[in-house]
Amino acid sequence: MSDTTDSSALTQPAAASHAAWLAVLSLAFGAFGLVTAEFLPVSLLTPMAVELGVSNGMVGQAVTATAVIAAIAGPLLILGTGRLDRQKIVWGLMGMLVLSNVLSAYAPNITILLIARALLGFALGSFWAMMAALALRLVPADKVPRAISIIIMGISVATVFAAPLGAFLGEVWGWRATFLAAAGIGAVALVVQMLTLPRLPATSAPGLASFKAALSRRSVAIGLATALLVISGHFAGFTFIRPFLEEVPRLEVSTVSLALLVFGLGGFLGNFAGGAIAERSPAWAVASASLLIAGVALALSVFGTIAGVAFTATALWGVAFGAFPVSISIWTARAAPDHAESAGALLSSIFQVAIAMGAVLGGLIIDRSGSEGVIVYVFFAALAGASVMFISGRAEERKRRDA
Repeated sequence: MSDTTDSSALTQPAAASHAAWLAVLSLAFGAFGLVTAEFLPVSLLTPMAVELGVSNGMVGQAVTATAVIAAIAGPLLILGTGRLDRQKIVWGLMGMLVLSNVLSAYAPNITILLIARALLGFALGSFWAMMAALALRLVPADKVPRAISIIIMGISVATVFAAPLGAFLGEVWGWRATFLAAAGIGAVALVVQMLTLPRLPATSAPGLASFKAALSRRSVAIGLATALLVISGHFAGFTFIRPFLEEVPRLEVSTVSLALLVFGLGGFLGNFAGGAIAERSPAWAVASASLLIAGVALALSVFGTIAGVAFTATALWGVAFGAFPVSISIWTARAAPDHAESAGALLSSIFQVAIAMGAVLGGLIIDRSGSEGVIVYVFFAALAGASVMFISGRAEERKRRDA
């Protein structure tokens, strides 16, 4: 299959002649519920470990279980659901979110907790895999970048507020009641989606051939390679950003917390900026976000001992990373609009693999070279990703426009 697609091909998956913005907002609410649940163990780890009678490290595996299952969930869902109405699938994923949180709230032991978190991982990975395809079905082609930006905004909000909100509610209500509150968020999201999400009959039954066709697109391969490089670099560095800020510029704990909050808030700005740029050129949006991450890492490597530089660079890092997921999702949606679900599932899996790879590499590097070594890796990984998209991605984008 050719990498080029005309405007009619781009609109093939979407039957809507108008934008179903309420449905898009309901998906953003669902994304918020999923990511909030994903981050809860981070803020509730200590009381969970005490009550379940296990180590902090064992409870930490609840996060690992979510990520591992999320990595394989997208392709499994797309292959296994055939011609099922996508509306019902989204409802089912929200139901899994609710069930996971209820099971977590009443988990008598670590085994049940891990099963509950695996359910969440399946819902999370599947939702991410379907996100771009759903946007293509709910709004006209020219509104897809904005729709994806809105959905990912739910993720950005959860990233900023989930951990501190979980810590506060855990202190006031206890960790089990906090998981029940998360189940309530999922239930509300499900109700809203039942009221706003239209029927979305499958246009085809995706199989292995669809995944092969998506992978055969040079544009898809470029996007996956860029995501693997940039996301692995980002998570290698961001996983260990606190040690860096404490050891190199020697920021106080309160200042580190403020820097991380500003990082999260910067993600909001980046989300909107990335979506706006991607409406005109997804390649420029992805490459610019990647290059900004590399620039931030370079600044931290060279001038990281200066507290003001370290704080500002962390804030800009948040802007850059806020722009990257929405930009790469829009790139993938335009690269294979006729195989949007398969391409989205592949991107979802690559994200999870890159997160795991980045955390592992970051751990190895910090043990050998310290936190400064990790930041150097961020620079090279993000610069490599930016180069792939600036050179190969822009060339493919020009081909599509000229076709």
